[in-house]
Amino acid sequence: MPGTIDSHQHFWRYNPVQYAWIDERMQRIRRDFLPDDLAPVLSAHGIDGCIAVQADQSEHETSFLLDLADKNAFIKGVVGWVDLQADDVASRLQHFAQHKKLCGIRHIVQGEEDVNFILRDNFRRGLTLLANFNLAYDVLVYPHQLGAVLSLVRQMPEQPFVIDHIAKPYIKDQFIDGWQTMMSEIAKFPNVYCKVSGMITEADWEQWRYEDFVPYLDVVFSAFGVTRTMFGSDWPVCLVAGSYSRMIELVKTYTRQLTEEAQAAFFGGNAASFYGIPR
Repeated sequence: MPGTIDSHQHFWRYNPVQYAWIDERMQRIRRDFLPDDLAPVLSAHGIDGCIAVQADQSEHETSFLLDLADKNAFIKGVVGWVDLQADDVASRLQHFAQHKKLCGIRHIVQGEEDVNFILRDNFRRGLTLLANFNLAYDVLVYPHQLGAVLSLVRQMPEQPFVIDHIAKPYIKDQFIDGWQTMMSEIAKFPNVYCKVSGMITEADWEQWRYEDFVPYLDVVFSAFGVTRTMFGSDWPVCLVAGSYSRMIELVKTYTRQLTEEAQAAFFGGNAASFYGIPR
């Protein structure tokens, strides 16, 4: 399938302080993961490129990812981090936006104790500047934070948003109702997309089955449709709950019901359009 894109993966040089979120259960990913590790995996699955997403909240990481993108053509874009609450956020965005492969910004909102963090005045002020640089915003939250996300997207109808990891529903416990209600409301705003990524790490890592995910995928595709969903692996984080092959086969099994055109959009076209990646 030409033009395929993995819309969500990470690179890092592992440092136990910098990446403290990689806990004892995640021993498998407590090491470096770099383009030479990912390139053969993408090739084996017929994927042409990827979007590298920040996993550490530092400008150093943004520069690190952009440097990797310069050196590896298959990295089609970078979702980096800048401090959207900073007084000098405009100049920092200007600095990084000079790089053609910067396509988005993300903050690890799921780690913020304030459920309404994303609605803080200074954070929203930073968000309003993204449009000046044609930058998307990746929304990383847990289900209990979706109410704030709904309020935010209602206030910013022109800003492109994408929900990472289908907002991390409680797949292991098969809780769906509240998450389903909020995702369906958020999807009513046409500027919001959804990454079908990060699902297997929200399930039972050792015993998940394809059937565990079907109700959640039904919700996502019903709400966002085939034009606002995109495939993402969340590699290498996904490795704690299964191989890249198992993860992508799960998604391919579900999307076989789609037309060839819709599958092409899901596995690359939508990501390219959303992030402004030349095809």
